[in-house]
Amino acid sequence: MGKTSFSFVYDRFLSKITDDMYMELTELDTYRLLEDLLISAIQKFEFPRVNLNDYEIESFEDQSEYTGVESDNETVITYLYTEGYFNAELTAEEINILATYMIVEWLGQQLASVENTRLKYSGSDFKFTSQANHMAKILALKTDYEREGFHLQRLYKRRENGSDGFIKNRMDVFLTSANE
Repeated sequence: MGKTSFSFVYDRFLSKITDDMYMELTELDTYRLLEDLLISAIQKFEFPRVNLNDYEIESFEDQSEYTGVESDNETVITYLYTEGYFNAELTAEEINILATYMIVEWLGQQLASVENTRLKYSGSDFKFTSQANHMAKILALKTDYEREGFHLQRLYKRRENGSDGFIKNRMDVFLTSANE
């Protein structure tokens, strides 16, 4: 039985979004936020073929005894991030569905942010921005990604990889169970 590192899903998610916030955070804080998004996204995947709830959570191990750096008579404590993983081999399709639902969760965080309820403006070159308009656009985008995730799951349910490497239709499974 294989494993799939959370980093495969994180990479797919990060390739789909642009957020300068992740550049401002430490690597450790970024991994913690990504992990929270992923754990929330798992619940949106309705009928995966693997047990997505069978995963090992990341750990942050104190490695100061051999990775600490002394500076001005002070030891800087460092932590090694050993990332989480699923106890199953996920397909590219499953990874993509999870990454799509991570975007839904991420957009939900954007909507829940207090920054979106404050009136913002910037410089004389910019006009006042309507926070209600901004939030409506984020909500519409979130809805689009929810639809996309649902669509990807429908495709996922209706097809599978055959032993010859080609994708095959699974409708015979649905028809057989419907006739029973």
